[in-house]
Amino acid sequence: MVITKEKRRRKDLWGGGVENLRRKKMRPAPESAGRSDFFDGLPDDLVVCILCKLSSSAGSPSDFINVLITCKRFNGLGLHPLVLGKVSPKALAVRAKKWSESAHRFLKLCAEAGNIEACYTLGMIRFYCLQSRGSGASLMAKAAIRSHAPALYSLAVIQFNGSGGSKTDKDLRAGVALCARAAFLGHVDALRELGHCLQDGYGVRQNIAEGRRFLVQANARELASVLSTSTTLNWHHHRHTIGAGCPLLSDFGWNVPAPEAHPANRFLAEWIGSRGGDAGGRDGLRLCSHAGCGRPETRRHEFRRCSVCGAVNYCSRACQALDWKLRHKAECAPMEQWLHVDPEADAAAVDAGDERMPDREEDDNGVAAL
Repeated sequence: MVITKEKRRRKDLWGGGVENLRRKKMRPAPESAGRSDFFDGLPDDLVVCILCKLSSSAGSPSDFINVLITCKRFNGLGLHPLVLGKVSPKALAVRAKKWSESAHRFLKLCAEAGNIEACYTLGMIRFYCLQSRGSGASLMAKAAIRSHAPALYSLAVIQFNGSGGSKTDKDLRAGVALCARAAFLGHVDALRELGHCLQDGYGVRQNIAEGRRFLVQANARELASVLSTSTTLNWHHHRHTIGAGCPLLSDFGWNVPAPEAHPANRFLAEWIGSRGGDAGGRDGLRLCSHAGCGRPETRRHEFRRCSVCGAVNYCSRACQALDWKLRHKAECAPMEQWLHVDPEADAAAVDAGDERMPDREEDDNGVAAL
């Protein structure tokens, strides 16, 4: 009798009792009723910290958007100011063809959260593309105050050209001061610009030796940047006759690939290009001829043109030096219309602001490849 009861107990446990165990496992515990998993039990501070790590390491805008659409909680906490303030520059690299009101709102939220890269990117877009000069300059100034080197350099270019105003709004001394601050932070274009300003006495007392030192430093930083990001480089050495003074590194054959354009500059180039090259909705406004710049004129004859061919124009000396090295040196040739130009008409164009840039060989005392 005892054996029979024991067998029946085992049968109930391993036989018919299995279904009861399954039903018990499927039934939620009283304390976990109404909760899908333990994720909802995590404190918001921990989730925000995780989202900050994800936003700072996002490699593209889609990476961050995919995180936001994962669940309702991520969508809500992903717009926390702490998260938006950490969004990586790559996640802010909006393309012009995908520009929309939602993209504008996202950049604005990031800028309001204190993201200096968003301040700079949105500032450039508003100043040059959306014709909102005051708001754009204010955002770039907000980034510049926090030592954002590209913002400092962009404000320097605006001061040099009097962008957004008239020719009388140029402030060369302010441009040099902003350029010097960006150069101190290691911005390569600012180093070039400051070097040319010192060589030419443009907005600052002329100091040729100091100017050439800045130009050498710009080339050295450019070379170091390429070496740190490239595993293989095709070095091309060309013959060069060493002239007087300290020759630049690029003159010894350090022909490195063109530097990658900042996402904001790439946006400007795509925005103007998608509108048929019209910089401001009006005829006569030109783009900077350096492909990696993208800055358009804000008024007629704002940028200076090449004094030899007259076919290209630049927003800055740094863009002229880069474009000369990359392509214009092989293309530049005197144009017949410049040889027989009407002096009175030429003087009227200069009065209107259409200044001529010296060609690279004359400007650099025999050093052609800057």
